[in-house]
Amino acid sequence: MLNKQSFLLLFCLLLTVSGFSQVQKDSTVNTTVDELNIDKALLSKREIDPLRPSKAAFYSAILPGLGQAYNKKYWKIPIVLGGITGGILVYDFNNKQYNRYRDAFKRRLAGFTDDEFFGTGATPFISDDALIRAQRQFRRNRDIAMLITVGIYVLNIIDANVDAHLLQFNVDENLAMRPHFQYNPMENSSDLGVTVNFKF
Repeated sequence: MLNKQSFLLLFCLLLTVSGFSQVQKDSTVNTTVDELNIDKALLSKREIDPLRPSKAAFYSAILPGLGQAYNKKYWKIPIVLGGITGGILVYDFNNKQYNRYRDAFKRRLAGFTDDEFFGTGATPFISDDALIRAQRQFRRNRDIAMLITVGIYVLNIIDANVDAHLLQFNVDENLAMRPHFQYNPMENSSDLGVTVNFKF
């Protein structure tokens, strides 16, 4: 009796499984592109050059702004060149002022009173302590200008490299994340959410 019930249960189970099974297509049969239902936008190929970021960084290292031109971000070139040129001009101005005050201070240490900051009277127009303070100030400004100029140069290289990476980033419509608003008639309420779409 137990064997008949087990046999009947096994038969019903096999019948149910075979009734819900799907017909599988033979994987060895060649499928043509016409048989596949593929969105034509997915078939368009976009060239990805793995050396593009390193080329952009190399070009920017050789000539600031050249990596931005390689990435076709022409609006960044005046910013890069203006920043580096401005830093060099500030450095040059402070270096010249530092040399003026240093030369005057050296002449005073040598015993001369004919420097441009001494004036016409017996007492100097600018004292020795003021010359020392001016030298310190212009030297500090010169060094800061040099650091800022080097920083802008390095940022120029980093910007070209990162921009070249981002130009190859996949941002087409097949990968999308959008907010959605949906009315739910069953609950008589509205739903807000975010939809993430992946189209293969």
